[in-house]
Amino acid sequence: MADFGGVDLSAFRDEVRAWIAANFPPALTGAAAPEGRELSPEQDAWRRAVGEKGWGVPTWPAAYGGGGLGRSEARVIAEELAAAGAYNPIGGMGVMMFGPTLLEYGDEAQKRRHIPPIARGELRWCQGFSEPGAGSDLAGLQTRAADAGDRYVVDGQKVWTSGAQWADWCFCLVRTDPSKKHEGISFLLIDMRTPGVEVRPILLINGTSPFCETFFTGVEVPKANLVGPLNGGWTIAKRLLQHEREGISGANQAGAPGVTPGPPLPELAVSLVGRDDDGRLADPDLRRRLTDHLMEARAFQLTGRRAAAEARSNQGPSAASSVLKNVGSKVRQARAELTIETLGHRGLGWEGDAFGPDDLGAVRAWLRGKSGTIAGGSWEVQLNIISKRILGLPETTPSR
Repeated sequence: MADFGGVDLSAFRDEVRAWIAANFPPALTGAAAPEGRELSPEQDAWRRAVGEKGWGVPTWPAAYGGGGLGRSEARVIAEELAAAGAYNPIGGMGVMMFGPTLLEYGDEAQKRRHIPPIARGELRWCQGFSEPGAGSDLAGLQTRAADAGDRYVVDGQKVWTSGAQWADWCFCLVRTDPSKKHEGISFLLIDMRTPGVEVRPILLINGTSPFCETFFTGVEVPKANLVGPLNGGWTIAKRLLQHEREGISGANQAGAPGVTPGPPLPELAVSLVGRDDDGRLADPDLRRRLTDHLMEARAFQLTGRRAAAEARSNQGPSAASSVLKNVGSKVRQARAELTIETLGHRGLGWEGDAFGPDDLGAVRAWLRGKSGTIAGGSWEVQLNIISKRILGLPETTPSR
């Protein structure tokens, strides 16, 4: 098969396919990536195999445990994993957000210490950004890091800290200069096992607790854990948020946590609604809306590929990640809504033998998907970014 760039990747595709066949446990076929820390023997074996190969983060430098491959090869790996019903076991915030940011802004000692364990899936990271009084206005954060000689002492509270109850480390925004707003913020790495760190999971409407409150009380952090310059954390945070939005937009793939499980939506609709005399989906209104959704999803995927290609020359994600984040979250929500509607009464189940695992999973994915337009920067915040950084609109409307 020839790559879009004109390079024939047939031999590499054969290599990937053979490696997956030899290493992927058949018992995990079709399964989604696990969210918690507890792994079955098969899940752990798969994590180790992919981590040692470096294919969990195929475009990261081989010197830090990545695959050292290009985006074209990475796309082949993703396609062959999907074809085999396999998920990428190396993920989470360390891969989606922190790793790429540290590769750009971290010093050599920090990269050598933290990147390889992320590439092998050995350590989990969480994000300490939002606070009870600093959500959309993130720069208003008040968690303090006081200078104490060779260390900082951190006091404050974070909220919506995804996966904090499972995390080993936290990349955290802290205030190191209370006299300034954006220019008084630093980017600090905090070991979650440090005394004074307390995590309280938040129960969501879908019955899970992926988000947490995190409290820091007199937490001592070595100054070597400061990434970038003192009071230079806002620049790093903005870059990380671009990676986050790109990652959230790409979480539209099967097997990702929170994605509606079960068979593809067209197959589900045909199996439950049936076909008319012309072989079309019997419900014309559902057929129209399903077609609209599939067209939107395909356009989104192609736009994502184009943005990724452009990012190669621009050294990473741009403000276009805000467009993809908004569209991606809407595509996921639309798919979940259509799935629930297609399931009929089976889409109303919460528990009980009358409902299968796919039915119950679809309901929970539908409920969790409601947060997609808020997480990673709300829909409205992204519109502001799009208007200012892409369209060049003024920040305020001139008075008439």
